Amino acid sequence: MPLPLVAIVGRPNVGKSTLVNRIAEADEAIVHEMRGVTRDRSYHQADWNGLDFMLVDTGGIEVGSDDAFQNSITAQALVATEQADVIIFVVDGKAGVNTDDEAVARILHKSDKPVFLVVNKLDNPGRLDELWEFYQLGLGDPWSVSALHGHGTGDLLDEVVLKLRAAEEARAQDAVEEDEGDDPIINVAIIGRPNAGKSSLTNRLTSNDRSIVSDVAGTTRDAIDTLVEHDGKRYRIVDTAGLRRKSQIDEDVEYYGFVRAMRAIDRADVALLVIDSPIGLTNEDQRVAGYATERGCAMAIILNKWDLVEGPEAKERIRERIKDRMMFVGYAPVIAISALTGKKVDRVWEAIDGCYAAYGRKIPTNRLNTWLTEIREVGHTISKGKAMLRMKYVTQTGSRPPAFTFFCNRPDIVDDNYERYLENRLRKTFDLVGTPIRLKFKKKD
Repeated sequence: MPLPLVAIVGRPNVGKSTLVNRIAEADEAIVHEMRGVTRDRSYHQADWNGLDFMLVDTGGIEVGSDDAFQNSITAQALVATEQADVIIFVVDGKAGVNTDDEAVARILHKSDKPVFLVVNKLDNPGRLDELWEFYQLGLGDPWSVSALHGHGTGDLLDEVVLKLRAAEEARAQDAVEEDEGDDPIINVAIIGRPNAGKSSLTNRLTSNDRSIVSDVAGTTRDAIDTLVEHDGKRYRIVDTAGLRRKSQIDEDVEYYGFVRAMRAIDRADVALLVIDSPIGLTNEDQRVAGYATERGCAMAIILNKWDLVEGPEAKERIRERIKDRMMFVGYAPVIAISALTGKKVDRVWEAIDGCYAAYGRKIPTNRLNTWLTEIREVGHTISKGKAMLRMKYVTQTGSRPPAFTFFCNRPDIVDDNYERYLENRLRKTFDLVGTPIRLKFKKKD
């Protein structure tokens, strides 16, 4: 199940980025340079009171743009209300209410999602004389905070998390009702750069021409769901709009497509990353793979238009480049096909099933600790000063994707290299092809 989403909206310079950094406990500044609809949004994973959630800063929104949706406020506010589980609307407590704030509020009035009106830049939260003005926005009681100093943010997050838990419970119930009495539906998102052949692959997998196929980049503007059955199993195939570099997105329709594609990835069990083989691997392909990895879904890499690559040497160069540049998703199987002709598309079904099985795999604790005993016998560990890492035991604490918690004496000295070592050994011992895995380390005396 995807992480619940909290969207932070508001006009420029009200402190949205500071609030994002405060909640996500991030140090990096989030900079939005474009006027109007800001495409360079930032996604951050955060947690509060034991609940993990995704935080998205939608960027500064302003009146006055002549775009396809009349103005940037409408576009951004609609994205927030449609996609988020909870909306945080940030206003400037020192500047007061202005016309941009009122325009956003009018849109949010129509939303059926919980909206928190957050009055930022108040160094003395709780002073009612500083909040009266904001009641005119009609969004209930304002929350006074200072994102810079952290005042009031804890109380705000307590309430946000309550709403997120309620949304999670509702989604879980919907999933149970949908799958009750049947095998689960496997959610598959077909992702990649524009014009890589995603719609052609969708049409092959769904045996229809519902997705528009064109050689014009960006033809698919939305995420299109199709429910299909193959060999007795049910799949929901989602053909997403081409994900290009966010700074290059310059149309509001395409902006909608980008956001919905991201949400399709959030819902996906398996993502199929489609690469245009004659063009080869690009930086944008790596970014798209990064989106799916961050969201924790399983993945297979599809080398489409393979029949257009001439000669074994050229094909080998493409595979070597993927091996070198995609090490962060080295667990993803790589399949060469031609969606247009249908050649070897049957292997895509095999990859989906394999990735999905690994994604939900549950490994008994006794098998894991037998494996850990072998790790200890090898003697490979790490040290810092006089402290040496001693692994006590391990257990699986989650699936979809698989998560493992290691109990040890000094979790603080575990570094990235040792994590990779353990991950590689886990993958070598257990069948975890196609899925990311999560490792956590906790202190055990």
